[in-house]
Amino acid sequence: MARSIIVTGGFGVLGQAVAEAFAAAGDRVARIDFSPEAPNAPGETPEGMLDIGGVDLTDAAATQRALDQVLGTHGGIDVLVNVAGGFSWEMLEGGAIATWGRMQAMNLLTAATITQLALPALKASAAGRIVNIGAGAAIKAGAGMGAYAASKSGVHRLTEALAEELGGTGVTVNAVLPSIIDTPTNRADMPGADFSAWVQPAAIARVIAFLASADGGAITGALVPVTRGG
Repeated sequence: MARSIIVTGGFGVLGQAVAEAFAAAGDRVARIDFSPEAPNAPGETPEGMLDIGGVDLTDAAATQRALDQVLGTHGGIDVLVNVAGGFSWEMLEGGAIATWGRMQAMNLLTAATITQLALPALKASAAGRIVNIGAGAAIKAGAGMGAYAASKSGVHRLTEALAEELGGTGVTVNAVLPSIIDTPTNRADMPGADFSAWVQPAAIARVIAFLASADGGAITGALVPVTRGG
């Protein structure tokens, strides 16, 4: 039976890979994104996908409207994958304090807001799954990574706390912690790097798909490193 999947940040490189992996398995996928338009050409939304753009996931009312659209179209929510987020490299000295708030909003508050609002539907599912995107860089932050790592560390703590909170339900909560993801933006920012050592979005998508599967149902509260190219 086809499941109802939500992928936040679904218009980005990783979000697209995750959404496509679930769609290829026959699931009904909703891609929710802050960007107003999906990356595919108008009228070419992949089969089985519902695209909802222009959603500020730190705004509870806007997020609830997006969830209502998913519920109205797909009839429920079985899996929530929180990909939405952002990155900033900035030293504290000479940097902007506002960057810390922006990273918290983009990486942590987006996940917390939609997860809280989606919980009733996820708990009503036969096997609800929540998968968050953490970061290997949040295990030990390097110079310039403070704001980003702090926000992703918050995602890790959200994952652990919510897994315990939902321990008496059928909902599991896990996070994947990628190292550097092979994206066009990262290649442009680090042209001298060894791209072969970076993690492919499709590899991350496969780990997420496993955690969201029936076979992954025994795992909850885990922070799973994803560090090989794939």
